[in-house]
Amino acid sequence: MTLLRDEDLAAAFDHASRSYDALVAANPGYHAHLRRSVRRLGLAGHGEGLRVLDLGCGTGASTAALRSVLPAADITAVDASAGMLARAAVKPWADGVRFVHVPAEHLADADVDGPIDAVFAAYLFRNLTDPDAVLGTVRSVLRPGGRLAVHEYSLSGRRADRAVWTLVCRGIVRPAATLLGDGPLYRHLWHSVVRFDRADRFAARIREAGFERVRALPLPGWQTGITHTFVAARTQDAG
Repeated sequence: MTLLRDEDLAAAFDHASRSYDALVAANPGYHAHLRRSVRRLGLAGHGEGLRVLDLGCGTGASTAALRSVLPAADITAVDASAGMLARAAVKPWADGVRFVHVPAEHLADADVDGPIDAVFAAYLFRNLTDPDAVLGTVRSVLRPGGRLAVHEYSLSGRRADRAVWTLVCRGIVRPAATLLGDGPLYRHLWHSVVRFDRADRFAARIREAGFERVRALPLPGWQTGITHTFVAARTQDAG
């Protein structure tokens, strides 16, 4: 299968936006896992005085996780899908949250610039045509020492983990998505995970992009070995 990319992927997410929240709500631990990944950023206090970028916010589940853990932070949430972003924007938010329609590759076009204290990206990088370029962009907007957390489907490399992922997609996700008319997007989901970097390779990719203290941390439950939080810090050099 050819993976969906760029405008085609954004259009598929636009179409799926009406039912996306219902589907993710059926995933045990989905929202709790996002909050766990936010906590793994290791930011002190409640986020007072911090600027946080939510990269690929979708319908706002990651934004809600950030707001829950860091209620005093200033959050900019961006996404390439107008449909997903519209769903996110109409939800009730406290002050300090703004939504911007822009692909991760073109932050500068929407005046999303640094210095940012932390970047959170959930379920984004395996969908990118050029993940290295976006890691470079993330590094450029982060202050030296700024924190990155990537919450992503990235298999551990064990055959059992790939088998569980395939079973969940074939038996649950794809049938439900097909009934809702979003079969192509969730076929993409299945294959994008299988083709994406294994956890050790993605951690190395982050390190090669100019980050340090990189760790790949598993998430609990059925997603152990399937979903990880990758945490890192921008190197302290001024370049």
